[in-house]
Amino acid sequence: MVNGKSIKDLQKDVDTYISQFKEGYFSPLAMVARLTEELGELAREVNHQYGEKPKKSSETEKAIEEELGDLLFVIICLANSLNIDLEEAHEYVMNKFNTRDKDRWTRIETKDEE
Repeated sequence: MVNGKSIKDLQKDVDTYISQFKEGYFSPLAMVARLTEELGELAREVNHQYGEKPKKSSETEKAIEEELGDLLFVIICLANSLNIDLEEAHEYVMNKFNTRDKDRWTRIETKDEE
């Protein structure tokens, strides 16, 4: 949760914001293009901070947190435009990881298992 907000709350916040404009949500294809743009901006920031590519002196400082927020906003827009409940989508994915991929990675041993 963000500031005590559920994913449903975040989806409602975004919908309230978008609903005040005549244009409404962009098409799903346009939003996927926007996701790609935002992901590129995130990749650039991560590369600057953790990779081998330092920023140019003329480039402004952006936080990874800001870029993740931009991605989250567009993901929520896409989900809302397609009437997808992201909490349900999350539960579906977690179930998939906890079943299909349960033995894929090396688990950390707990004290009970020692």
